Amino acid sequence: MEKSQIEIVVIEDEEDILELLEYHLAKEGYQVTGFLSSENVEQFLEEETPDLMIVDRNLPGMEGSEFVSHLRKKGFEIPVIFLTAKDEESELEEGFRRGGDDYMTKPFSNKELLLRVEALLRRSGVRSDTMLRYKDLALDMQKHQLYVDGKSIDLTNLEFKLLQTFVKNPKQPLDRDYLRDEVWGSENEKFHDKTINVAINRLKKKIDPSGQKNYFAPVWGIGYKLM
Repeated sequence: MEKSQIEIVVIEDEEDILELLEYHLAKEGYQVTGFLSSENVEQFLEEETPDLMIVDRNLPGMEGSEFVSHLRKKGFEIPVIFLTAKDEESELEEGFRRGGDDYMTKPFSNKELLLRVEALLRRSGVRSDTMLRYKDLALDMQKHQLYVDGKSIDLTNLEFKLLQTFVKNPKQPLDRDYLRDEVWGSENEKFHDKTINVAINRLKKKIDPSGQKNYFAPVWGIGYKLM
């Protein structure tokens, strides 16, 4: 997955540190959403599917590791890097036991943080050359196999290529000419506009048979986008 498709949540109550983290992560190419406390984060996670969280231990209200422990009990498995001013062994152990995946002690170098972020994304499978992920969709590029919420879904080669094209360009309107060239090939004489409509409807029925997830949205006068 490209860095521009990877979203990182940062929860840090010191505004200057939060802004610095947001700056360096965004400069590296990641999408970043920052919070000054854990308030509203759970609601955000229910609506979005970020790939990693950076959480300060010393948060107002609910302490950082307590919040992560709460998320783990709710079933959220998002990878977490804790930030802390304390480096006692007991503090580190507590953080890991409550659901942390890695630790950074303040003050830390931004370069080291970026390296740890990349390493954790790689371990969690987000930065894998063989897997392409978006929300609850995971495309195994070697096996040409789709998984939705971990469940294997069989797609035709054309359907897989169509979904792959959207996942590589999330939330961007893709026009019909672009989709034709990427999926069907620009020289395909049998292609017409309804071909895309039919293919997307078939794909939607396979990956979202209940029709509740609304993966695709038509963009009037252009084509479609992956929501």
